Parts: sequence; structure tokens; C-alpha cells
Amino acid sequence: MTRSLALIALALPAVLGAQDVPRLAARPDVAILLDSIRARNAWTLTQQTTLCEIPAPPFKEATRGLAYKAEFERVGLTNVRVDAVGNVIGERRGTGSGPTVVLAGHLDTVFPEGTDVRVTRAGTRYTGRGIGDDCRGLAVVLSVARALQNTAVQTPGTIIFVGNVGEEGPGNLRGTRHLYERELKDRIDYFVSVDGAGQSVTSRAVGSHRYRVTYKGRGGHSYGAFGNPNPAHALGRAIAAIADIQVPTTPKTTFNVGVISGGTSVNSIPFDASMELDMRSESARALDELDAKAQRALRKALAAENARWPRGRDRLSLVIDTIGLRPAGAQPDSARIVRVATAAGRALGFSPDIQASSTDANVPIGLGKPGITIDGGGTGGGAHGLDEWYDDGADGWKGPQWALLVALALAGAR
Repeated sequence: MTRSLALIALALPAVLGAQDVPRLAARPDVAILLDSIRARNAWTLTQQTTLCEIPAPPFKEATRGLAYKAEFERVGLTNVRVDAVGNVIGERRGTGSGPTVVLAGHLDTVFPEGTDVRVTRAGTRYTGRGIGDDCRGLAVVLSVARALQNTAVQTPGTIIFVGNVGEEGPGNLRGTRHLYERELKDRIDYFVSVDGAGQSVTSRAVGSHRYRVTYKGRGGHSYGAFGNPNPAHALGRAIAAIADIQVPTTPKTTFNVGVISGGTSVNSIPFDASMELDMRSESARALDELDAKAQRALRKALAAENARWPRGRDRLSLVIDTIGLRPAGAQPDSARIVRVATAAGRALGFSPDIQASSTDANVPIGLGKPGITIDGGGTGGGAHGLDEWYDDGADGWKGPQWALLVALALAGAR
């Protein structure tokens, strides 16, 4: 940073509407910030690849988290810490009583221990497990933190930077839940997560109910114990019944049996058989109605299998374990946080799509609080797969520029 930039000390206005975002982007001190992000794009990409080569399986994000904490300290954030569940947190304090904005990326990936997480590069394209989801988000958050710590641009509100745990399936959003329930309880006015590649805004939360369903019995020899109820047959009845459930197309509501397990051999009646069931909708009511239909199907399958073998010595039982509940919800496109995000994108030369998805923003949206997820720029594909990739293209740096503008605009409002 030049000495002239270090002397800039203009505070953002106390009230900043979406219509003011283009003027904010054009302000000389903010324009310098945006230019600095572009000039340091290689640093951002280095952070993205370096972090991605640190394994972060579900519930084992600690090593990556410590590396992220070190970067927070290196760029000069204050009150840097790791909270009780593993979230990494750093702050840039505001100058007044403005709102508190959280800018977050998630530390965890879907990949288990032992996964090869090396990143390869071909031109502007990077390939690696988690390189987009969400190493890109982590790098964008760091890029914004670094840019702001190298300028005297001030905001009335505080910006809290977070690398959170538990976004992916098994984590059940535990990191963001902890922020709202404990670590930052009653402090967050706006929540913005950065997740993946692209230029979209997620303003509607696709909720999900996830269960591990198990039918249990005594088992036995397939010939000698024939006539006893079979857990696998009960499971089959349940899956067939769930497959026949009718769901609305608007709001989009879905179900899926993704994992089936059980049994010991082809000539044994299993002593248990299980499945993992996922149900989703952006409507809480539609999701609850689907859940009720599925629960009835599960119990009818149990009764039907037991009734099929009235002389059997065994009776099956049913166990339903909850493995994930994500709240559904929506906020209108006219909500201030959404309008600011779309206006910031347009100020940078693109028009963000507004969509529904399942992200860390489910937590605030489900609570009726302002929250969105924005993409991190560039393009990407293959998320959660072995060939996941991110391409920075000609203007991937617009991702961190976008996050910067959104954070500044929100932190400058009351």
C-alpha cells in the first residue's frame, strides 16, 4: 500500500441503501481497495490451493482451522480465536454503532480421511477435492480481510470474518448454529457466506430432513428360519411406498433414498436393514407434510411385513435416527441484504441470479434474520466429486471484490 492510501480515512455513511452501492464502488478510496484485490489475485489463488491441500473431513477440520487462524492473524484481524466447536473467528471493529456483519466460508469438505487432496493446475483451472466447495469461499474471505486491513477505510459497523465448521451434510450446520446460539448470540445483524464458484445469490433456504431408518429382527437361516419377518423385505416395502409419494413441484420438494445397508450373507435373513433418507424443500410446510407421509410409509411397511408372517417367531421393530435437520425459509428479493448483493454485482459488471439452495445461510433465514450466500467468482464444477474443479478465468477476482462491496455496504448501514 502507498503512503497516500494509508492516509485515507473516510468513513462509510451511516445509512447506505442498495441504490448507493454504485457510488460506493466508485469512491476513490474504495476503488483503490477493489484494484488491490485484483492486483493480489495470485495471492488469493495461492491461499485457495494451500488451504485445500490441508485435509478437512467432516468433524475433523481442526488442522485446516489452525492454518486459517494463522492467516487471520497474519492479515491483522483482531480478537482472533477458535470457538468451542472449532469455528475460526477474527474481527475488524467498526467506528460506531453500526450493524455487525459476518462474512464466512466453511472449513469442512465431504471427503473422508485418507482422501488425496493435492491440487493440480492447468492454466487458470485448478482441480482438487474441495477446491471450489469451499476452499474458494475461504480464500475470498481472506482476500477481503487482507484488503481491509491494508487501508484506512472505516465502517460504522464491525465485520466479523469466520471460517466455520460443519456446513456439509453430517455437520448439520453446527458451526453457524453455534454462532447464532452461543458465540455471537444476538450480535449478528447480517450474515453473508461465500460458498463455491460463480456469480449467484442464494436468498432462499432449501431445508432438509435426514433420517437413518433401521428395521431390526433376530435374523436367521434363509431356509431354516423361513417364515420369520425379514428386515430387508420391510425396508423394500418402505422404499417402494416412499417412491410413490406425490410431492409439489412448486415449491420444489424432493426425496431420496441414498444409502442402503444390512445383511451378512445371501443365505441369511438379516438381523437389520437400513437406509438413509433425505427430504428437501424451500417450504417448511411442504417439508413437514412430506416428512409426515414418509413416517406413515415407514410404519405401514413395518406392520405389513409383520402381518405377512403371522406364524413367525420374530417381530420386527423400527428405529428412526435423525442425522440432519436444516431449516427451510425464504426472504423476498426486496430484502435489503438481497438488494445490496445484487446491486454490488451490477456495480462490478454482472447481474447475479437469485436462487434457492442449502447453505450456512439456512440458519439465519430459518430464524427470520437477514442472511445470504454468494458465490466466490470464477467458474467451477464437479462439487463433492473426485474431479472437482475451479477455473479463475479472466475475472475470477470479481468474486472477492463482490464480497468486499457487500460487506462494506452492509457494515455502513444502521
